[in-house]
Amino acid sequence: MEFKPRNCWQVYKSKKHRTAMDRVAHEYVRFLSECKTERETINWVRSQVLARGFAEEFHMDRVFRVHKDKSIFLAWKGNRPMAQGVRLLGAHVDTPRLDFKQRPVYEECQISLAKTHYYGGIRKHQWLARPLALHGTVVKTDGSRVNVSIGEDDNDPVFTVADLLPHLASKQIEKRLSQAFEAEKLNVILGHVPLSGKPDEERNGNEKKAVKNGVLRLLNRKFGIIEEDLYSAELQAVPAGPARFVGLDQGLIGGFGHDDRACVFTGLNAFLDAEPSVHSRVAVFWDKEEIGSEGSCGAKSLFLEYCLEELLDAWEPETRLRTMFANTRALSADVHAAMDPDYQDVHEKLNASLLGHGPVFCKFTGHRGKVGANDAHAEYIGWLRRILNSEKIPWQMAETGKVDMGGGGTVAKFLAVYGMDIIDFGPGVLGMHSPFEIVSKADIYATYLAYSRFFSAV
Repeated sequence: MEFKPRNCWQVYKSKKHRTAMDRVAHEYVRFLSECKTERETINWVRSQVLARGFAEEFHMDRVFRVHKDKSIFLAWKGNRPMAQGVRLLGAHVDTPRLDFKQRPVYEECQISLAKTHYYGGIRKHQWLARPLALHGTVVKTDGSRVNVSIGEDDNDPVFTVADLLPHLASKQIEKRLSQAFEAEKLNVILGHVPLSGKPDEERNGNEKKAVKNGVLRLLNRKFGIIEEDLYSAELQAVPAGPARFVGLDQGLIGGFGHDDRACVFTGLNAFLDAEPSVHSRVAVFWDKEEIGSEGSCGAKSLFLEYCLEELLDAWEPETRLRTMFANTRALSADVHAAMDPDYQDVHEKLNASLLGHGPVFCKFTGHRGKVGANDAHAEYIGWLRRILNSEKIPWQMAETGKVDMGGGGTVAKFLAVYGMDIIDFGPGVLGMHSPFEIVSKADIYATYLAYSRFFSAV
């Protein structure tokens, strides 16, 4: 009679499952190591679907469309008319990081640095005194684009944000954490060698720029860009190095961007691998979720609506968009805050999730009194329970934390406005929004199976 979430390691203990789990985990580690920006992630998704015969012509049965290189729409025609709804999975490709400002490069104390503006909800102190890589795109006035990636190869230099030494930090440690680390001091160290090879001592008190000019010279030699080109650039400081297996048993995966690339990876592979669908399947991966899904590439935009209108024109012109939306079942594929063994007091244990016990349903997000939340309907949750239980796929349901402790948001409420059934569903994460988040290898596997079942279910 009593319900207890099942441990994935016990459910998937056969050699067949463990082999498949290891394969998925290694593929995921490689993906996470290679895709550290939204553009890199969308390019990876595009390459995967092209290899599976998808095209941009919407009259075909397997189609995709890329928007601004930051969002992508995928659709695979099913047997039933779209008037009966589609199976839709949405996830986001962006993740918190340090963005370079529009005019970033400057020099102080014989060191060249870059000014940053943090993106999304970070804890600033976690970005200090650690190796960082520089990723992004620079667009020149002629429209040509230069892709930048420095700090990932073993022969590359890395970057960092210097921290204050404890010997001089007495005033800092007395401050509240929210005040001790200032955003304007998250400046990335770029270089130290003056352009002339010796300190700039001939400027008679004017601003010293020899080290800065040395950095600009190196950027020009390597990428053919000048300082003005940085105004039309999207450069991100992200943690350097690959994702890694964590623990002696290698049961966990640590890396940058599990939120929400874990769901992009598992969602895309489920979309491509699931058994032939009765219903048409749709997947959409957006940018900008971490800052409220704003902008032309976020879930608040009309990108999804425009794509589905065009798809109906090609596949089923007699069906109205609102009819399809009303009958659609959807997943907001996003990660969940797993219970942290060192900070259990921020969770309410009866409604908390555990690593290794399968993907997590979150009936509502928002904060405190469910403000700003999608609140999934009981009928839809019952259907989801049925299809997962029929395949013995472990799952759990949880809230983000104690009611008055905080909260967060996802893309779910932006899809709910169309009248479709939707709920948040994804693997648990420790250290969410940190430079080194942690997920369970077993949860990645179970999430892939759960999404596959969702796409193939009647």
